[in-house]
Amino acid sequence: MNHETIKIACANCNMRELCMPIGLNQEELHRIDVMIGSRRKVKRGETLFHNGETFTNLYAIRTGFFKTCITSEDGRDQVTGFQMAGEIIGMDGIVNDHHSCDAIALEDAEICAMPFADIESLSREVNALQRHVHKIMSREIVREHGVMLLLGSMRAEERLAAFLLNLAQRLHSRGFSPSELVLRMTREEIGSYLGLKLETISRTFSKFVDEGIVAVKQRHVHILNTQALQDIVNPK
Repeated sequence: MNHETIKIACANCNMRELCMPIGLNQEELHRIDVMIGSRRKVKRGETLFHNGETFTNLYAIRTGFFKTCITSEDGRDQVTGFQMAGEIIGMDGIVNDHHSCDAIALEDAEICAMPFADIESLSREVNALQRHVHKIMSREIVREHGVMLLLGSMRAEERLAAFLLNLAQRLHSRGFSPSELVLRMTREEIGSYLGLKLETISRTFSKFVDEGIVAVKQRHVHILNTQALQDIVNPK
């Protein structure tokens, strides 16, 4: 499978849990199919939604990679997450009906829009759909807790190791190599997400290379020793 373009079929997409939950009859499947909004292409650098924008849709990422970020008080962008093909973006807007961050494409991408009002309405009638919506939201909450733990208690090496392992696991679950990564984000963006300075990210990458844990060529990262990364995150 070509890793250069992260592409995922609908059959393997997390949004399929919303589009085609197990156990629905043909009429219910048709109603969900009608509910799904149009596909939309998002160019690299383009913003899918802005902080403060009225929340209307959840988005399934069909192809490509996004980052979510907020602007700090001193005017700097603070990266709050990275989302890839097969994942859902936009749940930040559910809380107060307005998005709380910007979502920016890190490469040319394609999304499917699903109006949240329609999801809520149909969920009240179709229990299977409601369960799936709750499951997806729960996954997002667990992910947020993981990030808080990462930023609150880990040293630089632990943060970068955890980041690489998480990225590899997410890609592997979508059929890609668990050891060959193409970083769509810059090192500066990784540092912003992990709460580390650019110099610290670069120095830690170099340390991992020197220790034979990873091989790095520009944005291509080859994990040579997964166990070593795991031992850094969870020392024995």
